[in-house]
Amino acid sequence: MKHGAWRSLKKSLFFTIEEVANKFGITRASAHVFCSRQVKNGSFIRLKKNFYVLEDRWPYLEREDFFVIANYLQVPSYLSCTTALVYHGITTQVPRDWYESVSLKRSIQYRARGVTFSYFKLKGDYYFGFTKIGPFFMAHKEKAFLDACHLCAHGHYALDWSALDMDRLDMDNLKAMVRPFPYRTKGMVKKLCGI
Repeated sequence: MKHGAWRSLKKSLFFTIEEVANKFGITRASAHVFCSRQVKNGSFIRLKKNFYVLEDRWPYLEREDFFVIANYLQVPSYLSCTTALVYHGITTQVPRDWYESVSLKRSIQYRARGVTFSYFKLKGDYYFGFTKIGPFFMAHKEKAFLDACHLCAHGHYALDWSALDMDRLDMDNLKAMVRPFPYRTKGMVKKLCGI
């Protein structure tokens, strides 16, 4: 295969069959076969259907690279819960190789080479309170806390509450953000924060 195409592929954080077809100048069908073979021989990591990362790059990926991958594995989504609480310095609990996001589509997990990308589905009314930081979307610290509370209140999540530094949360922001959430979530927030 073409050396220039391989070099171009090595610059990509992740890629699809269509991108392989384009870079190598082959049909989509041929690119599909090529990608399958590269997964079998260990050159490509398949994170999900039509979503690949080069095996050679994987060990050198930074935390922010995994944040970007997490955003693109499930679109739309934003990083939240413990991942965002760690990012904002709210919790001392630091799960390694585990990236949590909130999504509108579905709750699902993708795993590869010891890394887990976990997604929790939220209703559209609760899908807010995040911002773009460079190339990835991250929940504001209060929204990450609120997402965790909401998921915990409904039995879909567990968090070490004792590891949180609650003084770093803006209670006025939290009060404003909790308004559209259901009674059970509000009850948990009140119990933890007294608001």
